[in-house]
Amino acid sequence: MGKLALAAKITHVPSMYISELPGRHHGCREAAIQGHREIGRRCRQLGVDTIVVLDVHWLVNAGYHINCGPRFKGIYTSNELPHFIHDMSYEYSGNPELGRQIAAQATARGVHTRAHEMASLELEYGTLVPMRYMNSDQHFKVVSVAAWCAWHKLESSRDFGAALGEAIAASDSTVAVLASGSLSHRFSDNGSPEESMFSISKEFFRQVDLRVVDLWKRGEFKTFIDMLPEYADRCEGEGLMHDTAMLLGLLGWDRYRQPVEIITEYFASSGTGQINAIFPLPPGA
Repeated sequence: MGKLALAAKITHVPSMYISELPGRHHGCREAAIQGHREIGRRCRQLGVDTIVVLDVHWLVNAGYHINCGPRFKGIYTSNELPHFIHDMSYEYSGNPELGRQIAAQATARGVHTRAHEMASLELEYGTLVPMRYMNSDQHFKVVSVAAWCAWHKLESSRDFGAALGEAIAASDSTVAVLASGSLSHRFSDNGSPEESMFSISKEFFRQVDLRVVDLWKRGEFKTFIDMLPEYADRCEGEGLMHDTAMLLGLLGWDRYRQPVEIITEYFASSGTGQINAIFPLPPGA
């Protein structure tokens, strides 16, 4: 029997990569990087062998999709922000069997899902950035799930998350699931000063984000779920926050009551709101 060992909501801001490089922004995202490394450390302590990333940088227009090839290797440059992430090499093992199990279980639940094992289907940076800091030694297998679901309902992503949990339980894997995406996600306008890399685009977004984080700290997920559709809309949640709906579907949706553990405190990045937070597993999970 498989096991869900860890669940988290994480940042993947590309300025984390810039933070590594020499220059004026060297070290600027050290807290976020160390947060990723701490999550990776805990995964090792818990015996995790596979990390499933719910990636809001993978856009899909129909159905649900899983990238579960046996091996991922390449050199990545972001077509969105090539001046932030370029020529970033990566290599990880995949877990095709788990990916196929997730797709089968989700489809059986009525959420049509395809598992892909194509060498030409590359990973997006919502997966590559966290794996760079959590999995630099290729310790974990990687499965990536498309979570920028442009024309989907949050309820379908909730059901996908529930199916993900069922598939993990039926597998032979010990799994961590990471919802890789921001809170509010309204980028700073084109032409904004370089310093906006450390600012929120609107104070309204910051205040709603902070209220959300407070609800999470208190374990008040019934209230959060009631506001999720409007929050995702009005605060322009990244990928319409389907990663978060999947994560909460995995954990029990509005029955989930666990106070989250903040690993990296809330911060602003290029207009958006970001965090690293572990969602403790519910009793009996």
